[in-house]
Amino acid sequence: MPFLISPVLAPEVFTGRPQPTLATGDGLLLRPWRAGDAPAVYEVFQDPVMHQWHARTAGSEEEVADWIRDWHQAWEEEREAQWAVVDADSDRLLGRVALCEIRLGDGTAEVAYWTVPAARGRGVAARATTALTRWALDEIGFHRLELLHAVRNEASCRVASRTGFALEGTKRSAILHQDGWHDMHLHARVRGD
Repeated sequence: MPFLISPVLAPEVFTGRPQPTLATGDGLLLRPWRAGDAPAVYEVFQDPVMHQWHARTAGSEEEVADWIRDWHQAWEEEREAQWAVVDADSDRLLGRVALCEIRLGDGTAEVAYWTVPAARGRGVAARATTALTRWALDEIGFHRLELLHAVRNEASCRVASRTGFALEGTKRSAILHQDGWHDMHLHARVRGD
């Protein structure tokens, strides 16, 4: 059955081109993940704060190496786009930023991020999210980006607000975490905001 509208983004918008490195302009780079990042990512996922706000844990560096391989495959399949957030001078891992739940036909995706413990409170997540949002909306042409976080995760709410993601509402009992069901704030940015 034919559609009445054209897709917002055509398939293969990512395929066939290398994942770009994005500069924030203030000392951070968003670069594709490397196999050598596995030990640092494993270490981050041992942090109790990560366990509080994420449903995933890492059992070994080998498991994280599998994640990194999957992140590369997800780029090729246009399912997700994951970046390591690093210090531009030292290449030290500071966090992660990603587009998840990509729906090219609708021109939508979900933004996700985390930071290593030493980088928290330094604006790393906000700066990386700003760079990723600019690239996704202005260069690629996504129409809408959503950002979800647990209502009790006040730090994540501040990142969403600082990066121009308007609070649209609360999804009640939306995500199951280790300590039970969490209500989630839904924030969004639309192209042209």
